[in-house]
Amino acid sequence: MSIVRINAITVPEDSGDELLHRFKARLGEVETMAGFEGFELLRPADGNTWFVYTRWSSEEEFLAWVRSDAFTRGHAEASRRPVAHGAELMSFDIVLASEPVETREDN
Repeated sequence: MSIVRINAITVPEDSGDELLHRFKARLGEVETMAGFEGFELLRPADGNTWFVYTRWSSEEEFLAWVRSDAFTRGHAEASRRPVAHGAELMSFDIVLASEPVETREDN
């Protein structure tokens, strides 16, 4: 099954809009990578920790993304002008999943 990598990014209270702007500017980069299955940027309802959720078909393909030129370019601005206080990468293996069942009306 797929793997999930979640980056927990702690930002100052007034920096969330800048973080969102930076991710919007990079849309289209990760979507071209082999093995990429999904991305979500999660804004906290409470607190100041945002979550970057990505799903991949394998660890090797995730690591190929981390080593790619696109990843390096995308994170270069973050290094020059930090918006976060800190970040923590969390790793998960999907071992059970469920999706909605489409219902049809029979006539």
